Amino acid sequence: MHGNDGNITGRAKWRAIGGCRMSGAILSRAALDRLPASIRRPGLGRHDAIGIVHFGPGAFHRAHQAAYIDTVLDHDPRWGIAAVSMRSRGTVAALAAQDGLYTLAIRDREAADRIIDAHREILAPDAPAAVHARLADPGVALVTTTVTEKGYCLAPDGTLDLAHPDIAHDLAGAAVPRSVVGWIVAGLAARRAAGVPAFTPLPCDNVSGNGPKLHAALVAFARDRDPYLADWIADTVRVPSTMVDSITPAADPAFLADVAARLGVADAAAVQRERFAQWVIEDPGRPLGPDLAGAGAILTGDVSGYERAKLRILNGSHSTLAYAGLLRGHASVADAMADPALSGFVAQMIAQDIAPMLPPVAGLDLSAYARDVLERFRNPAIVHRLDQIAQDGSQKLPYRLGDTLAANRRAGRMPDTVVAALGCWVAFVLARAQAGTPIVDPHGAALAAAAADGDAAATVDRLIAADLGLSARWGSDDALVRALRHAATAAQRGEWDAVLAPPA
Repeated sequence: MHGNDGNITGRAKWRAIGGCRMSGAILSRAALDRLPASIRRPGLGRHDAIGIVHFGPGAFHRAHQAAYIDTVLDHDPRWGIAAVSMRSRGTVAALAAQDGLYTLAIRDREAADRIIDAHREILAPDAPAAVHARLADPGVALVTTTVTEKGYCLAPDGTLDLAHPDIAHDLAGAAVPRSVVGWIVAGLAARRAAGVPAFTPLPCDNVSGNGPKLHAALVAFARDRDPYLADWIADTVRVPSTMVDSITPAADPAFLADVAARLGVADAAAVQRERFAQWVIEDPGRPLGPDLAGAGAILTGDVSGYERAKLRILNGSHSTLAYAGLLRGHASVADAMADPALSGFVAQMIAQDIAPMLPPVAGLDLSAYARDVLERFRNPAIVHRLDQIAQDGSQKLPYRLGDTLAANRRAGRMPDTVVAALGCWVAFVLARAQAGTPIVDPHGAALAAAAADGDAAATVDRLIAADLGLSARWGSDDALVRALRHAATAAQRGEWDAVLAPPA
């Protein structure tokens, strides 16, 4: 074990299975006692026990879930992580060279650096036997995933896409699965065959209703292979829903150089995030294994309420800042929030048109949450580019802003701020189309075609007719269509007094 002085006594070596090691003057266990006193080090009493398998050890996992587990390990050493890298060997190599250690850099008004020591193994793509063994290990109670929405191989209706190439490959009987669904089912099959209780799968990607969707996908996959296994999964395996949130920018060379300067050694696996982190987990009614609530996670019976609040308050405001901010010449969220007219507009939108349409959520103070969101957006240490947030608007806006608009209309209200925000998106599409700049969106070509003549009002009509970003259902709401046309035209012309100061 090792303490805050970095000395290691009686501890088995950290393992990376598959991949390769790198060398150099880098972070390692031997270097811990040479780090500056300001760097928070791992706590006492840790050993090599593994209780969690995680698929997808990218930056978000290492900045988010692994930090929670690192806190758990300070008082309960049973829950070390075996992380499975399904595609890339880069993470395996970086962590192998550093004895599994890396820096979590909190970048906020006050910076802080912490060495994370939550991973006991990193399993590379070329180590399938080790992955199978870990999933079958009775000591593993939790299998978590951050594989992006695409990694679950779901069809547009949220069910398992049996025709997906990775799913088809796995269902054909391949010994080494390509999909996370295939891996989890293989692990559950091994547990059932050995008479060992199932582990709990815990999806940690921002997929609405991710628990039921993953559970249904596991059952559907198993049903194609073994109906008895499918029935066992359906009856005995619980998959809680989750919601995760923390802004985690990519680790660019400038960031890694800054970490090296602060530590005095290089850290190729360092990650950064804002101070705020949220992990909301559906309470399964029985212990998950690690005491995640004790580490700051929220266990609740209403994950969907937290999801709805995040989607409409945080994501809706993010998209609004992106489109209006880009039109006003800003590059980042913090830049946009430094624009008093724009930051005031977003605050008004939340208070006037978003929050009143959200049902209450036990344990969540919506007013405090909204204040936290706006303060997070002002964080000068996080450069969150507006052009990145602006991508895929036709897919995101129906949920981020469209649901709020629809809720207001059902209540007999015209949500002027939300209408103005959607008008800014239409003006953004028009600006990109007129400049010949590609619109990064699955329907980019169709959006550009809809905006080709440069007429804002006509573009609104075409987008509604095509059900692209603006719902086709709105076409029968004459007052709403007129308001959207007016907002898009004003935003296109840069008439910001009209756009950002709609009637209260």
